[in-house]
Amino acid sequence: MRHFDEIYEIAAKRKGGGAALEALIDKPRSAAELAAIPEDRWLAEISKYVFRTGLAWQVIDSKWDGFEAAFYGFDIGRCAMMDDEMFDRLITDTRIVRSGPKIASVRDNAAFFLELRTEGGVGKVLGEWPDEDFVGLLEMLKKRGARLGGQTGAYGMRMLGRSSFILSPDVVARLVAEGVVDKAPSSKAGLRAVQDAFNIWRAQSGRSLTEISRVLAMSV
Repeated sequence: MRHFDEIYEIAAKRKGGGAALEALIDKPRSAAELAAIPEDRWLAEISKYVFRTGLAWQVIDSKWDGFEAAFYGFDIGRCAMMDDEMFDRLITDTRIVRSGPKIASVRDNAAFFLELRTEGGVGKVLGEWPDEDFVGLLEMLKKRGARLGGQTGAYGMRMLGRSSFILSPDVVARLVAEGVVDKAPSSKAGLRAVQDAFNIWRAQSGRSLTEISRVLAMSV
């Protein structure tokens, strides 16, 4: 496995130099900033990636204003209390993608976020979870949330600024090239190997999971 500096140099050469590369690297928000994000924005962003799964993202993005209206701005209380009448209305609402399981996931994740209030709130819980156990955070979302397995939860958190790695095809290609995994990881052992590699690169670089992930993606 190469030192992070070597991978960074590969990415910099591909992107026209260090300054050009840095301009493309997202910086995560602090734990305090994440804790300050309203619950409805967490629910909205994570729900967006739930609905994007299996579809062209443009389809969901083009309808997103309709989603916001249909789900009352993703108000946690109203979504968590979704009754049969509201569900039946949503399943026929042409402003959104009418997938019953995905609509139900909004209700279930709203209820999940309500539970997290007793632990400090969704922003605090997700924001303060240690980066060195990011795979543990993904596992928690998969177990306690609805339809948040795979990369769905990771994408939602990344878009709100939570330090995250995304196992995109390019990131996986670099991980394979470095001998970390031999294919896209799906098992606990594979994900732990990825976490261990990111932890080493974090120690070498002092950078966040997001920054390392972006550099890896742009190195291939």
